[in-house]
Amino acid sequence: MSTPLDVVVIGAGQAGLAMGWHLKRMGASFAILDGAPEVGHSWRIRWDSLRLFTPARYDGLPGLPFPGDPDHHPGKTEVADYLRDYAAAFDLPVRTGMPVGRLARVGDRFVVETPAETFEAAQVVVATGAFQVPFVPALAADLSGDLVQLHSSEYRNASQLSDGPVLVVGGGNSGLQIALELAATRPVTVAMGDKAQMLPQRVLGKDVFWWLTAASLVTRPADSRLGRRMRARGELVIGTRLDDLRSQGVELCGRVASASGAVIGTADGRELTPASVVWATGFRSDWSWVDLPGAVADGQVVHQRGLTPVPGLCFLGLPWQHSRGSALLGFVNDDAEFIAENLRSHARATVA
Repeated sequence: MSTPLDVVVIGAGQAGLAMGWHLKRMGASFAILDGAPEVGHSWRIRWDSLRLFTPARYDGLPGLPFPGDPDHHPGKTEVADYLRDYAAAFDLPVRTGMPVGRLARVGDRFVVETPAETFEAAQVVVATGAFQVPFVPALAADLSGDLVQLHSSEYRNASQLSDGPVLVVGGGNSGLQIALELAATRPVTVAMGDKAQMLPQRVLGKDVFWWLTAASLVTRPADSRLGRRMRARGELVIGTRLDDLRSQGVELCGRVASASGAVIGTADGRELTPASVVWATGFRSDWSWVDLPGAVADGQVVHQRGLTPVPGLCFLGLPWQHSRGSALLGFVNDDAEFIAENLRSHARATVA
């Protein structure tokens, strides 16, 4: 058991680092634990051509603007380097190679177990995000073993795929960006269900995020009338239009409905025989390691703006935790500051 800490932060991504910045200013004793080999790893291993749909001016964490032209859209390596440099710039106590296997409570202290070390803390912030486990539909197992299949989290570039046509399953930002990239070298079909709401990257000469922030749409509370309407509409696709795909020869079809051998059937009656499939079908949460009654119910975190019914336990970086920006790189600080003030108040109340 390590020396007891004020706070353990689980996750050294954008949310965990923003939390660390506030804890450092508070003078708290804390550690930030992450299972990856280095800070920024989850970005560094994404597909090669990935670019943020938010300009750099909106991508900074507290205390350190994102470098470069404020109007450029950073690539994955720039983001990974920024997160690494951020942790170094503020000398944040990040412990990499520390995957958390169990979070429990003993008496009035939290116990955070990793394979190498067990940590004890008065308070814990879970900053792992909600999308830890890549999701692939079960019917993928019915496809031939000769067919190359990759989840979008495994995809790096076209060299991983067989020659010949590719089916990209999923019409979100990742799926459409990957499809557009692949269309330069091979025939591509995109299978999608309900079409997401799409916004162009630029509107009337300004980046769409200028308009979204000017109208406070990124920070509008999830429980507001407009927030509820935005959530109901689902994911926004920004900067990739269906017309862009069609102009590059990408075919569009309905969602995948069946799979057998080398044939994939779609809801609109098509039968496809791709050489490769990229499953851009998102992620699922896995909170099985949170051994704290009341914190998770039916697979979902129980919280109000990240504050759980378990005293001293908070979550940070969840989608729509408070607003559309809660899970975005440059907007997570609003929730981090809120959580930090709650941790400070809880610590004072505990001492009193």
